[in-house]
Amino acid sequence: MKMWKYLSWLQKNLVWSIPLSMLAGLVFGNVSDPAFLRSAILPLTFLMVYPMMVTMNVRDLLHPGGNKLQGVTLAINFLLMPAFGYGIGLLLFPHQPMIRLALLLTSLLPTSGMTISWTGFAKGNVPAAVKMTVIGLIAGSFLAPVYLKILLGAVVEIPLMQVFLQIALIVFLPLVLGALTRSWLISRFGEQEYNQQIKPKFPPLSTLGVLGIVFVSMALKAKSIIAHPDMLPNLLLPLVLIYAINFFVSTIIGKMLFTRNDAIALVYGTVMRNLSIALAIALGVFGEKGTDAALLIALAYIVQVQAGAWYIKFTDRLFGDSGSGSVSVA
Repeated sequence: MKMWKYLSWLQKNLVWSIPLSMLAGLVFGNVSDPAFLRSAILPLTFLMVYPMMVTMNVRDLLHPGGNKLQGVTLAINFLLMPAFGYGIGLLLFPHQPMIRLALLLTSLLPTSGMTISWTGFAKGNVPAAVKMTVIGLIAGSFLAPVYLKILLGAVVEIPLMQVFLQIALIVFLPLVLGALTRSWLISRFGEQEYNQQIKPKFPPLSTLGVLGIVFVSMALKAKSIIAHPDMLPNLLLPLVLIYAINFFVSTIIGKMLFTRNDAIALVYGTVMRNLSIALAIALGVFGEKGTDAALLIALAYIVQVQAGAWYIKFTDRLFGDSGSGSVSVA
C-alpha cells in the first residue's frame, strides 16, 4: 500500500517530482559513468507507455459527434504547431540540428494522459479529450517520421524505417497489449471495479517510467551541462516560447469557435504534448546524438506541467464558469 501511496504522490506532484528526478540524474551522471543506463531506456519507455494504453479505450473513436472540434484540433496539432516548432528551431538553432529535431518532435506528438486529466480538472469536455488523445496518438505516430524526413532530412540522417519500427515498438505494441489487458481486467473483475479500483493504479506506474527516463536523460548529459551551465537557460527559452504561442493560439480559437467545455478540451488537447514518446524516439533511434534532443524534451516536462497547472487557474476567467458551457456535438 505504501508503494502506491508514494507513486500516487509522485504523479500528483509532477511540478516537484520531475525537477527532483532531473537533479538526481544530474548529480548521478556527474559523479559516475552513466553509460550503462542506456540499457534501461527501452524498459523504462515501455513502463511509460503501456500503463497509459491500459487506461485508454480505442472504442472512443467510434463515438459520434464532435467532428468540428476534432478537426480543428488536428489542424492545430499537425499544421500550426509543427510549423511553429520548425520555425523557432530554424531561427534560434540554425546550426544545431538535434535541438531542432527535439523541437519538431515535441511539436509533432500531441496529447498525453495529462490532456484528459487537466481537461477534467478544468471541468471541460472529457469525452472529447479522450477522443483527442486516441486520435492524436495514432495520427502523430504515422505523421512524425514523414515530417522528420521532409523537414530535417537534409541536415539530420533520418532512418525512416527505424523510426517506424521504434514507434511500432513503443506505441502500437503497448496499444495492443494495453487493449488486451483492459479487456481481460474488465471481464475478470467487472467494469465498475476496473474503473474504480484498478484503472487508477496504472497512471502512477506510467509516471514512474517518465521519472526514470528523465533521470537517464539528465545523467547522460550531466557532464556537458556542468561544463556549460548556460545550456539549460538556452534550451528553456524556445520551449517557453512554443508553449506560450500554443496556449495563446488555442485559447483564441477555442473562444471564437466553441463552447466553454469544448474550448477547454481544445486547449489541453493541443498544448499537452506526448513527451514520453518524443523522448523514446530521440534516445531509441538516434542513440548518442539523441541525448541533446532528449535533454530539451526532458526540460519540456517542467514547462508543460507548470504551464498546465497555472492555466487551469484562469479557465473560468477566460471561458466562463463551469455552469456556462455545454458539450458540443458539432
